[in-house]
Amino acid sequence: MKLLVLREGVHGTNASAYADLLRDRLPDHEVVHARTREAELREIRDARVATGIDIDTALLERAERLRLFAGAYAGHSHLPLDALSERDVAVTNAVGVHAPNVAEYVLGALLARVRSFREGYRRQERAEWRPFEVGELAGSTVTVVGLGAIGSAVVERLNPFEVETVGIRANPEQGGPADTVHGPDGFHDALARSDAVVLACPLTEETRGLVDEPEFTTMPTEAHLVNVARGPVVDTDALVTAVRRNVIGGATLDVTDPEPLPADHPLWGFENVQVTPHNAGATPAYYDRLADILAENVEHAAAEGFEELRNQVA
Repeated sequence: MKLLVLREGVHGTNASAYADLLRDRLPDHEVVHARTREAELREIRDARVATGIDIDTALLERAERLRLFAGAYAGHSHLPLDALSERDVAVTNAVGVHAPNVAEYVLGALLARVRSFREGYRRQERAEWRPFEVGELAGSTVTVVGLGAIGSAVVERLNPFEVETVGIRANPEQGGPADTVHGPDGFHDALARSDAVVLACPLTEETRGLVDEPEFTTMPTEAHLVNVARGPVVDTDALVTAVRRNVIGGATLDVTDPEPLPADHPLWGFENVQVTPHNAGATPAYYDRLADILAENVEHAAAEGFEELRNQVA
């Protein structure tokens, strides 16, 4: 079976490493890495599997034998799903690849907040040996919105810190690793008693603007918001107002709306807001995990066809 690795890598990395890992895992299959646009257009003609960040119309029109597109990101709403479906091409995503590293990002953000690392850094810059106030995670309450792979990994890493965890998910009957799990109707009750709120949910019509002025008002004044979901899950103007008026204690944002965040945006200027450029998902193990998923699916497809694949979304 021929697999085509498209030329664009994830998080600024070279996709050749991904192709090498696939060759190691699939020695009985042909793995081709297209390094140019011309090579993509040529090699897609007889490829049974293509993998990468996206696939466009020009490639699909030339994909005479394609049966699977393996997306390199957890999200798949940017893909031409209708066009892929019309050509009977299955689609998988990278759900689970980000979970360990994004969960570490969240844990780091919460620890940095309660231990006042930012204040410690400021005093170090001034060579100032003077104690400052700190807190601890133990005994606090953290609400995690979204209990998919990432949200569950966050909860699992918080458990050893003796944190009370509250999970919010669309279907609470599915449960999860949090101490308690509620549906959307329990969101405000959870906010009202949270020391920190972690957003790890997908962006949908239901979650767009999920955290707005009423939600910030419900949160305790010392509560910290961590967003590793998508920027539009939070109303940015409401967040700026909440921070400026000390309605909440602060925020850690790996995603923003708009994104990239303009250089003159007020969120850059708050001492209690940490902004990172959507790289919580970056990890040196990314391609290893991605290759594991695709290799498993290729072996499955070779034996049983392109149905019931791991992470199949279409």
